[in-house]
Amino acid sequence: MKKILIVEGNLREENESFSKGGIKTHTESLKDSISYFTNELEIDVVNPSSDKNISEIVKDLKKYDGLIWGGSSLNIYNDTIEIRRQLDFMKECQNKIKNILAICWGMQVAVTVAGGEVKKCLNGTHRGIAHNIEINENGLKHPIYKNKNKKFNTPAFNFDEVTTIPNNSTLLASNKINKVMGLNFKAGVSEIWGIQYHPEITYNKMVSLIHFRKDRLLEKKAFKDEKEINDHVKMIEDENKITDKNLRMRELENWLTYINVN
Repeated sequence: MKKILIVEGNLREENESFSKGGIKTHTESLKDSISYFTNELEIDVVNPSSDKNISEIVKDLKKYDGLIWGGSSLNIYNDTIEIRRQLDFMKECQNKIKNILAICWGMQVAVTVAGGEVKKCLNGTHRGIAHNIEINENGLKHPIYKNKNKKFNTPAFNFDEVTTIPNNSTLLASNKINKVMGLNFKAGVSEIWGIQYHPEITYNKMVSLIHFRKDRLLEKKAFKDEKEINDHVKMIEDENKITDKNLRMRELENWLTYINVN
C-alpha cells in the first residue's frame, strides 16, 4: 500500500476556530477528497508549525511515496517562527520525498524554499473562486491536466501570489489575477506539482469560509460591504450548480494516479 504525508499549513488555533465554527479543516477536506478516489492509501498528517515531534518525523520522510501540502491563512513574507518551521520542513521534504503536490499555500512554501518569491497579489484576489484559468501548451502536455478542460473556473482563496518562479520551472496555467496558477519544477529529489487553487475543496466550503471570515474580509477591504459579499456568494453558488465534481478534482485524481505508477 502506498503511503503519503499530508502537511497541514494552518496554525492549530486557526483549525480550532474552524472546528468551533462547524467548518472542516483543510486536512479534513483533503482526506474526504482523496477517499472519493481511493481508500488504498496509508495517510499520515503533520503540522510543522505546531507538532513538537517534528525532528522524529523528519527522520522517516523517505518512507513516503508522496506528500500533499495544503492551504493556510498565513503570509509567507511574514517572518514568524511558525512560518520558518514550515520552510525548514519543506526543505527536508524536498530532499527526501519524490512526489509533492503543493496546493495554494503549499506551492508558495515550495517555491520560496526552491529560490522563488511570493508577494501580495497585484491584480486582485481570489475570494472563493478563480475564473478563467487557462492551461498553456506546456500544461496541456503535463499529467496534472490530463482530461482537464483547457479553460476552467475552480475554488480558490488567496491574497498572495508567486511572482518569481524557481530556476528550471515550467509554467502550466495562468489567469488574469495570477500568472502562476499551475507550475512544475524539481527541487532536491522532488518532482513538485504546484497549483494556486483548491481542487480538493468544495464551493460550499468556500461559501462557509467567506461567511466565517466576513469581519476579517471587510477589514482587509476584500469586500466593500455585506451586499457585495452576498452578491459574490450568490455567484459562487450558481457556479457550484454547474460544476462537475470529477472535473473540479481532476488535478488531485491525476496526482494520485501518478504516484501509484511511479
